[in-house]
Amino acid sequence: MRIPFVRHISWYLIIAMFIIGIAPKGEAGLAPSGVIAMSQMDRATDIEKIQKVIEMKMVGDRLEKFGLTKGDISKRLDNLSDQQVHKLALQVDDLKIGKGDALGVIIALLVIALLVVLLLQLTGHRVIVTK
Repeated sequence: MRIPFVRHISWYLIIAMFIIGIAPKGEAGLAPSGVIAMSQMDRATDIEKIQKVIEMKMVGDRLEKFGLTKGDISKRLDNLSDQQVHKLALQVDDLKIGKGDALGVIIALLVIALLVVLLLQLTGHRVIVTK
């Protein structure tokens, strides 16, 4: 039993998956208003957030490689204005320290394997492994 348009559907799916795969990742979020962002700044909270990130082993080791000590870092944080500290604290939230996209890679590989098996089944090809 031959399914009509199998070749057309399979090519459509291949092209669609290719286009979906090469599309750039887009991230969206609300942009804070300048007036609201300035009024909600709290220097102590922002410095505490920055200190938590600096205390992480990976970040601390990296800063030591640059030749910075904890005293140097605290001096530099004290010299920053409230606006600069707040901006740095917001940027700290965007860091992906120690986080990988391994799950996304695994899912992508599984989808690719599933597509290969599906295409082999639809075309009637068989893979025979011999020693």
